[in-house]
Amino acid sequence: MNRLNGSVPVEILSLSYLSNFIMLSDNFLTGSLPIEVGRLRNIRTLLLSHNKLYGEIPTTISGCVSLEVLELDDNMIQGTIPPSLSNIRGLQILNLSNNSLSGSIPQSFGSMKGLQELLLSHNNLSGSIPKVMEDMTGLIYLDLSYNNLQGEIPKKGIFSNASAISVTGNPGLCGGLSQIHLTACPLKTSEKRTRWRLLLTVGTPIACFILFSSFAFLIYKRQSRKRASSEISMNSHFPRITYGDLLRATGGFSDDNLVGRGRHGSVYKGILETLNTTTVAVKVFNLAEQGASRSFSSECKVLRTVRHRNIIKAFTSCSSIDSRGHDFKALVYEFMSNGSLETWLHPQTEEEQHKSQSLTFIHRLSIAIDIADALEYLHEGCQPPMVHCDIKPGNILLDNEMVAHVADFGLAKVLSGSSRASSRSSIDIRGSIGYVPPEYGVGGQAITSGDVYSYGILLLEMLTGKRPADDMFKNGLTLRKLVEMQISSEGFLNIVDPLMLSQNHASKEEECFVSVALVGLSCSIDSPYGRPNIAEVATKMHAIKTGIKN
Repeated sequence: MNRLNGSVPVEILSLSYLSNFIMLSDNFLTGSLPIEVGRLRNIRTLLLSHNKLYGEIPTTISGCVSLEVLELDDNMIQGTIPPSLSNIRGLQILNLSNNSLSGSIPQSFGSMKGLQELLLSHNNLSGSIPKVMEDMTGLIYLDLSYNNLQGEIPKKGIFSNASAISVTGNPGLCGGLSQIHLTACPLKTSEKRTRWRLLLTVGTPIACFILFSSFAFLIYKRQSRKRASSEISMNSHFPRITYGDLLRATGGFSDDNLVGRGRHGSVYKGILETLNTTTVAVKVFNLAEQGASRSFSSECKVLRTVRHRNIIKAFTSCSSIDSRGHDFKALVYEFMSNGSLETWLHPQTEEEQHKSQSLTFIHRLSIAIDIADALEYLHEGCQPPMVHCDIKPGNILLDNEMVAHVADFGLAKVLSGSSRASSRSSIDIRGSIGYVPPEYGVGGQAITSGDVYSYGILLLEMLTGKRPADDMFKNGLTLRKLVEMQISSEGFLNIVDPLMLSQNHASKEEECFVSVALVGLSCSIDSPYGRPNIAEVATKMHAIKTGIKN
């Protein structure tokens, strides 16, 4: 959303290590998309919408094997749609609408089982709709409107849901569901003769039998749907998972696979066959708990839109009926093999205590930076921006490389489009004791500086190894005041977590302890207007890490 002009820089497309997204939408870029785009083997999202690009889509784009979202809409791109796009197996959203594409829809698209949204409207596409598109089982929305397509519309798969497809503006199309309001396809002479012969031969008794059978079948389908349906609450970008799939994946939600319990439910480890035997974490909501349904809806709303390397990845959701006929809601996440930051900072078992001894200051600093980067994305990078509202160690998960991922968006608040400083309504959250900013306690609104406060407390906790709600904090003493007093008296090392201190730690490392503590103190001051924004915090944290390396 700038006034950038010229062509798409080859230099950017040569940064093969880019793994999150490239966003060049809403500019004045011209020229064709360079063939070097195929070098982006790790990129997940490529957005070039609303520019003035022309030329053809290079076939080399199939080299973007990690691509999940590709948007080239509202340009002047010509030529045909490369069949090689179907080689990008993980592609979930493909938007090529409002261009000058011609030719037919590639038959190879039928193999794109994971594609969720396909938008090809306002082009010059011709030919028929490939019948193999009925096999695109993951497709949730299809827009083929305003092209020159002809022939009969398929009837199965996505085409059996009139609200999920748009074919307006293709006068040559016929048939399909009655809700689409297209003319019936003309019958061939042989078909007319056969149909008339059958009508004369079958007669009234058979017609009555068919009517009765249809009625019985509809009743059966309706009851079956009530017993075992599974609806995707996230409604786009996500595969369909049933209650039965999750039951098998977790061994019947066995205690042996129980990872942990939270305020609104339990988390189980599972191996999901429908996701190519992927190891997942299944969060099953206890709907008898007050606020659980609202927490599920909130997480669905957030996780279907956010994408960042330091935010937990949601594979899908499941809203169904369990084996006892009760409502069932669950979220399926990427499994984090190293658990939560909580177990590393405050180990309970002997195994956890042994692991926590390896959590060095550098590890903690890297984790803190990961969290800051995630919050910067939530506050500044995603649209609309949002506030997490519950930053604490238990909601920070660590993968096998100790990269941190922010999780649990059950209390998250989406901010209004007009301001990033206040939410749409007054705050209605509980948060977690010790991490909730003081303004929330007097009915303040959800603001980004509230997350900054929680982050500051978390930093101090990571340095000291002490919870903000520890029994030692009473009679006006808080974790923040303890750190503030020790820094001013030059006794800060006395309260630093001893597990973080190496026997031969350098003075530079001690300086970094103090630098991180000062960041934590600036983030956790009482006034929300005096706190730095998270972008400033992230910049300082990165600078501290760079300094300790140098």
